[in-house]
Amino acid sequence: MKGSTYRRCSCRDPKTGKELGTSCPKRNSRNHCTYSIRQELSPREDGSRRSFARSGYGSLKAAQADLDHVRALLGLAESDDPEGTELIAEMLAEVSRERSPLPEVEETRRRLNAGQDLIGSLTVAEWLDRWLAGKRIRKSGLNRYETDVRVHLKPRIGNRRLDRLRVSHLSEMFTDIRDANAQILEDNAQRRAAIDELATVPWKGVENRARRKAMKAAIDEMPPFRRPTGPATRLHVKATLRAALNDAIGQQIITFNPAAHVEIDPVRKPKALVWTDERVAKWEQAGEKPSPVMVWTPQQTGAFLDFVAEDRLYAMWHLIAFRGLRRGEACGQPWSETNLDTHSLTVSSQLVQDGWEIEASDPKTDSGYRVVALDDDTVNVLKRHRERQGADRDEWGSAWVETGHVFTQEDGSWLHPGKVTDLFERLVAASGLPPIRLHDLRHGAATLMLAAGIDIKIVSDTLGHSDTRITRDIYQSVLPQVGKNAAEATAQLVPLQRKVEAEMAARKAARAAKKARAAKNGKGEGKPKDKTKAQAKTKKKAKRRNPEK
Repeated sequence: MKGSTYRRCSCRDPKTGKELGTSCPKRNSRNHCTYSIRQELSPREDGSRRSFARSGYGSLKAAQADLDHVRALLGLAESDDPEGTELIAEMLAEVSRERSPLPEVEETRRRLNAGQDLIGSLTVAEWLDRWLAGKRIRKSGLNRYETDVRVHLKPRIGNRRLDRLRVSHLSEMFTDIRDANAQILEDNAQRRAAIDELATVPWKGVENRARRKAMKAAIDEMPPFRRPTGPATRLHVKATLRAALNDAIGQQIITFNPAAHVEIDPVRKPKALVWTDERVAKWEQAGEKPSPVMVWTPQQTGAFLDFVAEDRLYAMWHLIAFRGLRRGEACGQPWSETNLDTHSLTVSSQLVQDGWEIEASDPKTDSGYRVVALDDDTVNVLKRHRERQGADRDEWGSAWVETGHVFTQEDGSWLHPGKVTDLFERLVAASGLPPIRLHDLRHGAATLMLAAGIDIKIVSDTLGHSDTRITRDIYQSVLPQVGKNAAEATAQLVPLQRKVEAEMAARKAARAAKKARAAKNGKGEGKPKDKTKAQAKTKKKAKRRNPEK
């Protein structure tokens, strides 16, 4: 295919406005004209011609170098590969049209052999939109991905080319998020201070009203209260981007995933603590929880269940406290999967909250499908709940909503998981017990099972965990008495000399005390023994040994 370099003069006739071309009087000057290149490409499917053209080179050498570059790209496709020839021709036509840099020969060769797009102009934002459109997951999970993309990824890296995304770009993104957090905290503090100051200004008086008006106007101009992006959210943003880029690798659009190599602040999960007497006393004095995750002792759990014994949803609190169902699983548990005769229930569905909307969904993972054994007391509690629900059904009559769920609203309709959480928090506050979350009641069930010596595998299966390590890492809170027993058992294994001496001293003291008591009762060594009684006792023993004598 033909290709050439040529000089071009862009000077124009001041009268006609047309280019002078070869008639320009300065054309023979060395640095007056620029060089251009043109290379014929394979014709389109309809037979029309197309070419690669570029101008503005300052020297013939630079123009010839780019022409050779174009010809090297054209040579990547074999003569018997019409599809490859078409792809390269289309790429060069677009590069010429967009005036973008010529792609590297080796990179183009790799993309062509791997079946990837040769242009590589796809942006991160365009790919994320395409990736979200192709996801087939439940709505709540899709919304979480969409939030990460809309709030964090698109605004910061959306305009970058997907194939040119680097680890350094992601490091800058997370640094920007941390800087934004600092600004959010500062803005929140300023707004809070302004609101507190406004509360101190009296309502009466012309001057006070004018001052209040001015302060309200200033507060309206301030940024609204916002939540900073915490470590867990940053980790989820990274996971979202990593999943999207992995799919791009799977479709051979890119070959490297920078999200798999960027380092961010580690997420430190809060440790679960038990509400000991000392922590309860400090909470009553200062009103602060030692940890976001708190667990009741068995006594505190029993006190709560006694307090809510007459609550309409007592059976739900009881089931979560002893068997560790999740909130959504309890709300979505059907009677058809609850077999009280065999003392078991099967977790096969749940109610998922998306914003404030709720929808029925399968368990999130395969391990979520599980059979949970029920003790006799829990079975009796559920039987009484079923009788009460039957009475409610008769009372509501035709207005009853038949959902088939174990736990429902008064009219039989679905329980809203968010409202269940609000109700639990109100009941805990009314009970006077130290506060825990509803999920911590499940946490407490795991702790009680482990404290009772139940095998970790059984505990993990009951909770619906895919791995026993999850159970150990998250739910194994050590109750005080369990920890004390373990400490004592461990200490007994080490034979310290001071322990031996202490035991010997204790035995010596015990013997001395025994002798003192014997002397006080007239049986001590200082009183002469009765020889007659002693002789009789000796003869009696000898007769038992030799009955013939």
